[in-house]
Amino acid sequence: MVNMRSKTLAAIILVALLVVGLGCIGSRNEEKSGGTQSSSVSTTTKKPETLTVYAYDSFQSVAKVTIPKFEKEYNVKVKLITLGDAGKVLNRLILEKDHPRADVVIGIDNSLAAKAIEAGVLEVYKPKNIDLVPEDLVKGLDPTYHLIPYDYGPIAIVYKKDKVKNPPKTFEDLLKPEWKKSLIVEDPRTSSTGMSFLLWTIGAYGDPGWLYYWEKLKPQIYQITEGWDAGWEMWDKGEAPLFVSYATDPAYSAYYNNGTEPDIGVILLNGTAYVQIEGVGIVKGTKHRELAEKFIEFMLTNKFQNEIPLHNWMFPASKNATLPDVFKYAVKPEKIINPDPEEIKANHNRWVREWVELMIEGKSPEEIIKERG
Repeated sequence: MVNMRSKTLAAIILVALLVVGLGCIGSRNEEKSGGTQSSSVSTTTKKPETLTVYAYDSFQSVAKVTIPKFEKEYNVKVKLITLGDAGKVLNRLILEKDHPRADVVIGIDNSLAAKAIEAGVLEVYKPKNIDLVPEDLVKGLDPTYHLIPYDYGPIAIVYKKDKVKNPPKTFEDLLKPEWKKSLIVEDPRTSSTGMSFLLWTIGAYGDPGWLYYWEKLKPQIYQITEGWDAGWEMWDKGEAPLFVSYATDPAYSAYYNNGTEPDIGVILLNGTAYVQIEGVGIVKGTKHRELAEKFIEFMLTNKFQNEIPLHNWMFPASKNATLPDVFKYAVKPEKIINPDPEEIKANHNRWVREWVELMIEGKSPEEIIKERG
């Protein structure tokens, strides 16, 4: 009986040891492999990466119909932060230069490109599909590829046809007494549109001739607004008849009038225009470089480009994009008078400073020129 019990007890202990041993082996194997069930759960619940994008306010319209496509295609989350006009967006990037919060910036144009590049807030990136963009747009914005063109449009003065019957046609016409306190213009310090208008006058009158023109233009200005959106709202309410905007605005008017004749008229002073080229760039110091590159390439595809005309009301940069029928009402200039990009780069800060001295501080053109030394 004693021997039998001993054998039985020994057998029980042996089985118990085997079970424990197998359990330990199974546990170690699961630890090494992660376990089949655990692996499946982590894959399906993986939190998507977040790409932070800075842009100007009115970009939200095109963003609503395009960004979800990018998010779905790459299983990511895009955090869009709008900060007023493009000038304010750039100022924010400069303030955050040492601790960047954005990965991509949208809307810095050829009037602000030199300032952005000089500030060192952008990375160089040449997209794989850059051949979709005409070379003159690339050169006109930034041939060093800190910024990639995604749309463009001529700056113009707009008016409502039922309010203005005989609009000014030239720069000099705009100075006539009947247009006193009639023009809404954006501040070039905070608005890319405002900076573009300043460059338009520099293209027309040269340097320092533009100072004398703006001195005469002072009485004609009803309001200098911080950005395009504020100016449009003021003009749309009828506070002043003329507004610095875009030559594509009649297409916008026709679209919302169900394709009928637009009620917005366009003035290309002296038949000329400054053509604004808007760009997208990668913020220096981004922690999501690869994803930022994919986003820029996505913006050059038709998934994005075909949405620009009816949502951003500009011409798409891609040669493959399709224009809607209402864009037959968009007005094109006889002559483009953009200053050379290198000239803008060399003089941008001085021109803005002198504009402030003339328009805000009340100095005369002669005083400003004398201070140049």
